[in-house]
Order: sequence, then C-alpha cells, then structure tokens
Amino acid sequence: MLNYRHLHYFWIVARSGGVVRAAERLHVTPQTVSGQIRLFEEDVGETLFTRSGRGLQLTDAGRTILSYAEDVFAAGEALEAALEAGMNGGAVLFRVGISDAVPKSVAYRMLEPALRDGPRLRMTCREGKLAELVTDMAAHRLDIVLADAPMPAELPVRGFSHLLGHSGVTFFAAAGLANCGRIPFPRCLDAAPMLLPGENAAIRPKLLRWFQDQKLHPRIAGEFDDSALMKAFGQRGAGVFPAPTAIAAEIEQQYRVRVLGSTDNVKSEFYAISVERRVTHPTVQVILRKARDELFSGRA
Repeated sequence: MLNYRHLHYFWIVARSGGVVRAAERLHVTPQTVSGQIRLFEEDVGETLFTRSGRGLQLTDAGRTILSYAEDVFAAGEALEAALEAGMNGGAVLFRVGISDAVPKSVAYRMLEPALRDGPRLRMTCREGKLAELVTDMAAHRLDIVLADAPMPAELPVRGFSHLLGHSGVTFFAAAGLANCGRIPFPRCLDAAPMLLPGENAAIRPKLLRWFQDQKLHPRIAGEFDDSALMKAFGQRGAGVFPAPTAIAAEIEQQYRVRVLGSTDNVKSEFYAISVERRVTHPTVQVILRKARDELFSGRA
C-alpha cells in the first residue's frame, strides 16, 4: 500500500527544490528527509530525483508521481478549509501571504475591499520572505501572495504575477529635522540622514539609482525590513524616509510627519501572485479590481 507519509516528504522536496529547504519546512533534519525519499523510491521501484547542481531535479517517474501528489494534497487542503469553515459557522477562509517588503498600510488598503465585500470572510495573514510565501502558495497553504515584485523566475514552482498598480514615492521627515523646509526638494535630501527599506525591498535599488541620477548623497542612517519600524524611527526624527505616494496623506496623519517632496521617477509596484493565470477566485478578483480602480488609480 502507498505510504502517504513518504509521498508527503516527496511532494515537499519536489516543491522546495532540495532536501535542505524541505527539511526546514518540515522541521526535521535533512538526513530524515533523505531517508524518507530513499524508502519511497524503494517502495515505487523508481529513481525519482537526480542531482542538478546544488538542487534536485525530477526524473520522468518523479514528474508523473508529482502530478498525482498535487491532486492528493490539494484535496487535503480543500478538506481542511471545508472543515474549518464548518467550525466557524460557514465563514469563508481566505489565506493571504504578505511579503515583508510591502508596507503594512498598503497591504491593508489592498485587502480591505475583500473584507468589505466578501461574504462572511475569515482572513488569515502571514508575513514572510517572498520565496517562502510563494512556495507555500504553490503547496496550497495560501490563496494569494501580495508582493512588491513579480514572482522570482528562479523558483521551481508554478505561479503567475498580476500587477495591482504602481505609485510614485514621497519623502517624509519629522518637523524638527535639520534642513527640512529650508532647502528646496530634492536638494534637501543631500547629506540628510536617510532611512531606507532593507535589501529585500524591490524599491531600494530604484531609490539608490535615483539618488545617483540626482547627484544626491544622503547619509544612510538606518535600514529596515519592517516598513512600520522605519516610519516609527522617522517619526522620532531619526531620518528622512520614503513611502508610496498612494498612502502619503495617511502617513502624514498617522505619524505626524511632513512631506518634503515627491517623485514619479521612482515607482513602487505591487503584485498579487496566484496559482492561476486567469484569476477565478472571487475574493482575489475583488482585490485586483479595487486596487486597480481605486487605490492605484489616483482616485483613492
């Protein structure tokens, strides 16, 4: 009889592209994963993986088994969702992954229409690195991933990027920050203490190129993976910080900072990543439509 534990380990390895990453997701040692795969290959009488650089590549037999495994575990995920909906009075479960590079205010504005329009929606949100979230989405643990960049081409999973919209960038600072308001924008940024998004943020290299094009040399005073933490530091006067123009009014009000200036030569882009090329999930359709028609249309 088929050992479903072995099948599950095989499925995770195939989705992760290697034993080490699969072990991290399963919270076991790589040796345990390798042993389970070896036993599964003995059971089915086929070699399922071949070594490819630092990763693993599926054989023809492996690809055949993977196609069945996708159906098996997709059905399991659907069963879990149905059972959970029953336990929550029929609420519709909607699972969202949010890349840690997406500002939290933007994430809320993108998801809020789904809460407003969704029929008895119960939303769960997970924040993390884009690659990890997309892998979990491909494994049917998430319905959608919100990101500031399209799906990385090098990931060995199936997914499609849907552009929600883009926004220019506005620079903010606490009222007491030196030179703010006395020097015209963008010259006021030269030599100013600057708070920047972390290396994972797609906007970071665009900002650095823009500084170079404008012959500006701000002093990098801090780098933050968490955009809310960056704004909190900016609120306290630690430096100038950038954010999407689409939420400029909200940032001014919430953090009591002032706008130094804006540019449309630097664009923040936002994407919904799904397993569907043509989106059919009704909640995802609401998110795409409202983001394009309202949040990023200039009519927000």
